[in-house]
Amino acid sequence: MYDVFVYPDAERIAGVDEVGRGPLVGAVVTAAVILDPQRPIVGLADSKQLSEKRRLALYDEIKDKALSWSLGRAEPEEIDQLNILHATMLAMQRAVAGLHLTPDYVLIDGNRCPPLSMPALAVVKGDSRVAEISAASILAKVTRDREMVELDARFPEYGFAQHKGYPTAYHLEKLALFGATEFHRRSFAPVKRVLGLA
Repeated sequence: MYDVFVYPDAERIAGVDEVGRGPLVGAVVTAAVILDPQRPIVGLADSKQLSEKRRLALYDEIKDKALSWSLGRAEPEEIDQLNILHATMLAMQRAVAGLHLTPDYVLIDGNRCPPLSMPALAVVKGDSRVAEISAASILAKVTRDREMVELDARFPEYGFAQHKGYPTAYHLEKLALFGATEFHRRSFAPVKRVLGLA
């Protein structure tokens, strides 16, 4: 069990999280959120622990009540070029840069921070300990899940709406059968194998 998080002494704090480091397909999506202390949002939690219905309701509430929010992303080509860690850091920088209010301090889920122009702190398990990071995780997850549903409509044979691009047995089976789409990450081992690049 992690300790209760002690906030840094800062006026305007942004939380940042990512979704989509593990999948074989699509972008890694990040979000940055500055919450409004005057308009609290009840029930913020790690997006993975929430039902889809609850996530969608919170998604709308966060967009409505946050002082500022922004999405960032790194596309499959960037992931292949940079590697997933550096692409994630780039997507996080883009999310912070997209905020229309500049934060004094940035809290990032995980164990490392991208280079930013303001102080930042990496918070392990931040998506369940820091409200701003929970809010960011919800925006990022709903956004990426919707993209997977759209991709599913274009390539129904892969089942993207179900597994969201993660390397499930079903996804790997379809990848072997139909090959890779243009949205698959060519640097990831299962895709590399199918393309004969391994």
